[in-house]
Amino acid sequence: MSGVKRILFVCTGNSCRSVMAEGVMRRTLQRAGMGTVSVESAGVFAMEGMPPTRETLRVLQTIGVDGSTHRARTLTLSMVESADLIFAMEQFQAEEILRRAPSAADKVHLLKSHGLPRPDAEGNPNIPDPIGKPLEVYEVCFSEICTAVARVAKALGVRPVSDTSSEGAS
Repeated sequence: MSGVKRILFVCTGNSCRSVMAEGVMRRTLQRAGMGTVSVESAGVFAMEGMPPTRETLRVLQTIGVDGSTHRARTLTLSMVESADLIFAMEQFQAEEILRRAPSAADKVHLLKSHGLPRPDAEGNPNIPDPIGKPLEVYEVCFSEICTAVARVAKALGVRPVSDTSSEGAS
């Protein structure tokens, strides 16, 4: 996966899951000194300009990421074309990306199952949408995203940085 310059995370509304994944990956790359890799997020059916949910901001704060300036963006063809890797949270989002840009097939992946020896090893390959659910659901979602992003970062050659933050704390 060397040579990756742009990573795009995609969910439905770009106010929860893709925002979390973007924040975690950006922080991971910055801490590893890989600031040359651009990390973005978008939603296949986003309401342009919508801020992240309170719960999304709270779980990101547990690892020292401030997502308060993020605003939802609708996925565009140019975003898909300029990305080197695209990670969708659910199968239907991957299908929607490919419906819009069939030529992107080799760079669209499901985040949760990417890099696993057997894609079905984790059961459900999707990361379910936490929108409208309690903070505890967001925390589970965030944990799944952190695990998957760490696997992607490792595949990119990023060595894990020991973390003394309160990850996993509520």
